[in-house]
Formats: sequence, C-alpha cells, structure tokens
Amino acid sequence: MTRKVPLFSPGSTVSSALPSYVALCLTLLVHRLASAQFTVTGPDRPIAASIGGEAILPCHLFPRISAEDMELRWFRSKFSPAVHLYRDGQDQYGEQMPEYRGRTELLKDDITNGSVSLRIRNIRPSDNGQYVCFFFQSSTSYEDAILELQVAGLGSAPDISVEGHQDGGIRVVCRSAGWYPEPTAQWRDLQGQVLPSASEKISPEADGLFQTEIAIVLTEESNQKVSCSVRNPRLNQERESAISIAELFFPRANPWMVALWVILALLAVLIGLASYCFWRQHRAKEMLRSELVSEKAAHRAEKDKLQAELRWRRAQIYAVDVTLDPDTAHPELVLSEDRKRVRDEDTRQFLPDNPERFDRCVCVLGAEGFTGGRRYWEVEVGDKTAWKLGVCRESVSRKGEVTLSPEDGYWAVELWDGEYEALTSPSTALPVSVRPSRVGIFLDYEAGEVSFYNVTDRSHLFTFTDTFSGTLRPYFHPGYNIWGKNAAPLIICPVPAQAGGNLCP
Repeated sequence: MTRKVPLFSPGSTVSSALPSYVALCLTLLVHRLASAQFTVTGPDRPIAASIGGEAILPCHLFPRISAEDMELRWFRSKFSPAVHLYRDGQDQYGEQMPEYRGRTELLKDDITNGSVSLRIRNIRPSDNGQYVCFFFQSSTSYEDAILELQVAGLGSAPDISVEGHQDGGIRVVCRSAGWYPEPTAQWRDLQGQVLPSASEKISPEADGLFQTEIAIVLTEESNQKVSCSVRNPRLNQERESAISIAELFFPRANPWMVALWVILALLAVLIGLASYCFWRQHRAKEMLRSELVSEKAAHRAEKDKLQAELRWRRAQIYAVDVTLDPDTAHPELVLSEDRKRVRDEDTRQFLPDNPERFDRCVCVLGAEGFTGGRRYWEVEVGDKTAWKLGVCRESVSRKGEVTLSPEDGYWAVELWDGEYEALTSPSTALPVSVRPSRVGIFLDYEAGEVSFYNVTDRSHLFTFTDTFSGTLRPYFHPGYNIWGKNAAPLIICPVPAQAGGNLCP
C-alpha cells in the first residue's frame, strides 16, 4: 500500500500569477522524474508478542538506500498522532500517542541500508492489530507497508476449589485469570477424555485480559480424579491442574430413588433428544456464520476507511488554485471580487449574452482549463441544502436546457432534496454517514478518473471512470435560492503553501 502526504499546509496561499504557477508545476514534475523511487516491505506474516514482553516491527527499503534523512512514521488507524515518529535525524515525541509514550524505541543500527525496526516494550492487549510503516523522502517519493501485531498472554495456573454438594454430587470449580485473547477451558478424566461441564463463563478484566471459570459436578459413580486445562488458541499452549476427591465425601442416596430418577431422566431424554439435537446443530451453525460475517465486515470496513484516507491525502498533493470565470456565469449568479465565491441572487442581472454564458442552467465554470495531468481542489458547501460540483468539457453547450451526465460531457455529484447522488445515467445514490461541509474534487486526466471526497470525515464519495479528450473545466452550481433559502455561497478553498495542512482553514 502507498500513502501520499499533502504538499501544502494551512494558513498560506500560492500566488495566482499563472507564469509562476506553471514554473512551479514544471519544477515539481522534473523533481519527481529525477527522484529515486523505492518500496517499503515488512514481514509477510503476523508478528507475535506476549503480554508484558516486547515486539519488534521491522521495515526495509528496496533498493537498499539510506533512510537517515527521511521521515519515518509508525501509526495505527489515523496518520496522526503516531505510534512513533522520526524526523530531521532524531525521534520526535510531540506527536506520539499517549498510550505509547516511554514504550517505543527506533532501532537505527542499519538505517543507512534502509532497514529500521520499531521496538515496543511492555506489550498490552490494546497493542494488538495493524500498524502502518511510512517512509517519506519528498513530496513525490514516499511509500508504506502494513504490519500486523498479534498479542497473546498466558494466564495463571488453574485454581481448583470444591464448592459443596449439587445434584447428588460435588460441585468443583476451576478458575484462571490473565489470558489474552479469550481462552478455552475443559475438564478431562485420567484417560484424557473431555468431560461435560456444568457451567462455563469468560469475563473481561480491567486491564483488557480475560478470566475464565468452568464448573463440573462429580458423582461417586463418575471419575473422582479430574484435571482442568485452560488453553490459549493463539499460542497453542495450555496450563493444567488436577484434583482427586475421596469416596467418603460423596453424599449417599437411596438406590430406589436413584433408579426412579434415572428412569424419568431417560424418558425425558428419549422424548426430546431428536428435536434438541437438530435445534442445537442448526443454532451452532447460524451463530458461527453470523460471527464470521460480522468479523469480516468490520475488518473490511476498517481497511476501506484507511485506504480512502490514503487516496485523499495523495490527491491533496496536486492541489491547484481555481477561480471562477465571470464570462460563463448565469445572469442570476453573483461572483465575489476575488472570484472565489458564487451565490444565486434569485434576480436576473443585465449582462451581455455572450456565447460562453449559460442562459438556462444557473451555473458557472472555472477559469482554468485542464488538458492533462492531475488536479485537486476543495469547495466549502457549509450547510447549503442544494449544490452541484464536478468537471465538464469546455465544449458543452451553454444555451438552453442542460443535462448533467457523462454522455453530455459532465462528471458531477449533487445534493438535492436531502439526498446525495452521482449524476450518472441513471443517477447513483451515495450513502453518506457524515454530512460533508467541504467537498474535494480530484481529476486524473490520463487515468480517466474524477473522484469526490467528503473532506469532513476524509471518506471517499464516488469516482467516475471515463476517457477524456479536449479541455476540461471545473463546474459549480450553487443551487437555487428561492425566497432566501439556500442563499449561502459556494466557496473555493485557497491552496496551502506547505505539506501537511487542510486546504480550507
């Protein structure tokens, strides 16, 4: 997996002078072509670690180049704060996650050959899961790899206690604590055969570990010497304790009463055995299937969220300064002096009906045209109740009714009547969990892609895939302002001057 970091930071703007901007783009392009490329690799299998011990998370560069002057970052589900950060030739602890402070160490003995490792001491259950190893050399030279750490803890030796008489026998309880992940427990006889338990319970402890309790009722006729074993499925190791109870401790029962209860029990078992077996088997299958589906869905959702944020951060590298073209604006639209804001006045202005101007569609185009490369810009939509954003061919018709679809030269998404849609043919509903107050648009001309991002929660909204030709221009529709509703403007965010910041302050 590859992660790109933003080239700009908040609080700064780039000169709007076109020659300076073109020179900057050419300089970045030449630098990117001349920069050495590399890949980051990690272990191809999960790394095992024990509770209280330490773990080593290794990463390597290929080809073997020095990482001494690079930025090295290990992080979990979010890019910042980090598990550990190395920058400017030394460890940086200002951005470190509180739960990892004082527990991490970067092993740099072989850093000049592109090999570094992160040591995590005093392993906790919360350390279990995925880590991202990220190497940053420049705005065009950075890669990462995903590692998985599997934490396991071997608990205490089982403690067996006798807790009185029950059902004509003696109730024996086995307890053990300090396990991770959840252990399995069982009773066995002298021959190693598994015995049915009277009750089982696994409960979490305050420190994230688990404790288990399993009980059995021993009778005089059954095995009086048994063992309790608790196993860690991840380590494939177990702890075991045994107990033996003398005959004199078992309660004496009337033989006739015992025979009567046995007969009644057999009758009940014969009546319900068939239905119970089928029900139990069906229930076990359904529970297993449900657990597997839930686990896979949760893992897939987390992975998709992380990948979407990585794609969004890559797109920010290609941020450009976009302004509005007043010659294309519908007569009802009002543009700000800096040509960064547009709103619907709901009153038609007296403007020349030049060929470039839209006369029916209440929209405006960006002044910049793109015939290749990658471009990214963000638009603040705030709490507006309706809007349309995207790109279109410069050659689209400006007069009469306009149909927004890829076939007609438009690649756009919209908010209308409370619903978010991609304007395909037919339109595609977009599931949005967090209302976007800012939308990012990324154009990859050669790849034939126009992607939209919800910058509010850094999620991916939709991607058009097509083949482009000619000049493409940004498209803005602020939505209709009827009786003062939806009067707020669309705002094009300024371009930051350094990497690491948001486009809009």
